[in-house]
Amino acid sequence: MAQHYNTPSAIQIVDFNIFYAQAFYDLNHEWISTHFVMEEADNQSLSDPQGYIINKGGHILMALFNGEPVGTCALLNEGDGVFELAKMAVAPKMQGMKIGKMLGEAAIDRARRVGARKVYLVSNRSLLPALNLYQRLGFVEVPMPPSIYERADIKMELELKEEV
Repeated sequence: MAQHYNTPSAIQIVDFNIFYAQAFYDLNHEWISTHFVMEEADNQSLSDPQGYIINKGGHILMALFNGEPVGTCALLNEGDGVFELAKMAVAPKMQGMKIGKMLGEAAIDRARRVGARKVYLVSNRSLLPALNLYQRLGFVEVPMPPSIYERADIKMELELKEEV
C-alpha cells in the first residue's frame, strides 16, 4: 500500500473568499495571542477582511492542505503602487513545511502582477523565523516609523523591479 506524506505538493495557494473568513481570523488570532496581545487594529481587519482589505484593493491568500485552511497572508493596498504584506500566519501543526515561504512568494508575485512597485511589512524582532523568511524573500530592513501596532519594532521593504 502506498504511503502518503505531508509534502508541500499537497499545499494549494488560493484567493480569499468569504468562506475562509473564520479561518483568516482564527489563524491570525492564534499567533498574535501566542506572542503578543490582540490590538484594536487586529480586531478591525481580522473581523472584516472583505471591508478592510479586499474592498480597498488588497488581496488575501490562503494556503490549503487537503482543502483545509492552514495558512494565510494579506496584501494591504496603501496606494501609489505600495502594498503592505500583513497578517501572515501558518497553523502551528503545519509549521516547518515551507508554507510561509509559499505564501510570501505568492504574495510578492501577486503584488508584481497588480503593478506594485514596493511591498513592505512591519514585524517584531523576537519573531526570528519570520524575519529570516522575509530576508530570504528579499526584504531589507529600513528605518521604523511609528506604527499602529505596539508590537511592531522593525520595518522591512522589498522594491519590485520592473520585469524587462
